[in-house]
Amino acid sequence: MPKSLKKLRSNRAWIERHINDPFVKKSRAEGYRARSVYKLTELDAREKLFAPGMTVVDLGSAPGSWTQIVRERLLDKDGRVKGRIIAMDILPMDPIEGATFIQGDFREQAVADKLAEVLAGDKVDVVISDMAPNLSGVPMVDANASLLLNELALDFALEHLKNEGVFVVKAFQGSGYSQFIEACKKHFKSVAQRKPEASRGSSAEMYVVARHLKK
Repeated sequence: MPKSLKKLRSNRAWIERHINDPFVKKSRAEGYRARSVYKLTELDAREKLFAPGMTVVDLGSAPGSWTQIVRERLLDKDGRVKGRIIAMDILPMDPIEGATFIQGDFREQAVADKLAEVLAGDKVDVVISDMAPNLSGVPMVDANASLLLNELALDFALEHLKNEGVFVVKAFQGSGYSQFIEACKKHFKSVAQRKPEASRGSSAEMYVVARHLKK
């Protein structure tokens, strides 16, 4: 079978699965921007990640579903955001009330300067990252690209988190995964690995929840 036909059939299968996905239907009905919202809600229900008054940074935030949940969790009794939400992505993202969006690569100085201006010298309570690379279909290449994003997110968390802060990051089981877990354990007192119900069973993704920096 020609590669183009295989790719077309694969795309059709993905589209059909996506359309029929109960989490996709639920996210649309409830006004969320992506099905990934339910991964974070489950993690928060289990790990108690957010509370009003916190400063939260959402890495790789577009299209904004995780930022939507953070906003909900930081609302006070009067329905106002209590705390700070900083969403960051190289892609554009439609505004979310109460959240500051910084577009650009967080490794670049201009982006780092914008973040420093928003934080005004303060540290962060929670860093969350649902970043994933553009997949090539080559397992080794994709695993290495994913690992690089994980390491960048970890470096960001180590620089900006409070000592009692929490780091939540998506990682893919495979080459380099166990080494990344060990890197997290080197810097955090508690490291848990979770697979939310909304993660597709066929996916190798896991979510790492690391707490309390080692001094």
